[in-house]
Amino acid sequence: IDYLGLIFAEGSPRRVTEEQAREIVAAVRRGGTPAVPAGPRFVGVFVGHDVEKIKEVASFVGIDVIQLHGDYGAYEIAMLKADGYEVWRLFGGHDVAVAQERDPPDAVLLDGRKGAQRGGTGMRADWSLVGPLKRAGRRVVLAGGISAANVVEAAATGADVIDVNSSIETAPGVKSLALLDELLRAGM
Repeated sequence: IDYLGLIFAEGSPRRVTEEQAREIVAAVRRGGTPAVPAGPRFVGVFVGHDVEKIKEVASFVGIDVIQLHGDYGAYEIAMLKADGYEVWRLFGGHDVAVAQERDPPDAVLLDGRKGAQRGGTGMRADWSLVGPLKRAGRRVVLAGGISAANVVEAAATGADVIDVNSSIETAPGVKSLALLDELLRAGM
């Protein structure tokens, strides 16, 4: 596990407060081992937050990567990158040429949609977009509908990061160590 996500989206059953997130980051980082002193990197998921608020939360919590969902463009991405954050942005499903932006995010996120809800749906993303995005020189984070049943297939797309969430829950926001273990065993 290279990344752990912390969701700050209002209304999400997976939402954590800034204080909870800070406690999680501190606890995980304290548990580092000599072989892996830093442990996983932390991804903060933001939906519609303004850039100053994102930077404030990221600094307070100790986030390494900012994942943006919503109407964020090159200006916001540049502001976050200027502060040293790696930035991932939800790919809007537009023509893959969008992946050749002048000031692109560090990675594009492919996630499943359900009506107007973009991401966090548990629905399978369009995995066929991974190849064209990779050929365009983009790093790809693949999310949406990935479970123990298809994690090997998801990894075979060539995505750089496999993002799993709802498939390792017994209820929205309630993670299961048994389901996580099943996923990890299937992916090895």
